[in-house]
Amino acid sequence: MKATGTPEGQSQENESATRLIDERIASLPDWRGETLGRLRALIRDAVPDVAEEWKWRGVPVWSHGGILCTGETYKEVVKTTFARGASLPDPTGLFNSSLEGSTRRAIDFREGEAIDAAAFKALVRAAADLNASKARRK
Repeated sequence: MKATGTPEGQSQENESATRLIDERIASLPDWRGETLGRLRALIRDAVPDVAEEWKWRGVPVWSHGGILCTGETYKEVVKTTFARGASLPDPTGLFNSSLEGSTRRAIDFREGEAIDAAAFKALVRAAADLNASKARRK
């Protein structure tokens, strides 16, 4: 995945991050790998030119003008944490974790739970729009 208008080194970092995320998904042969893969596909569909990054010793991160969200896997949940989730509209109530903070919000997906694709993609697009509006104000 090569982002347009980025220095060559950055596109190599994105390609490396994409490979590492591929490897993370493949290393989880249970529901967690499937869920993380599905969330990744929804993020890419919502914001086609999203940048994939690998941060903090192994956390998949999706960015577009700033961090949109992370994808973490735990024994019981796959967690997507939205960097500015407290500022995002969530009319369907997807956020169910990290609700006490003033900045981040997260969604914990558990085994067997359906993903509301339309609502999730709307959150990702809203996060990208929020990052873009902050960049325009600078």
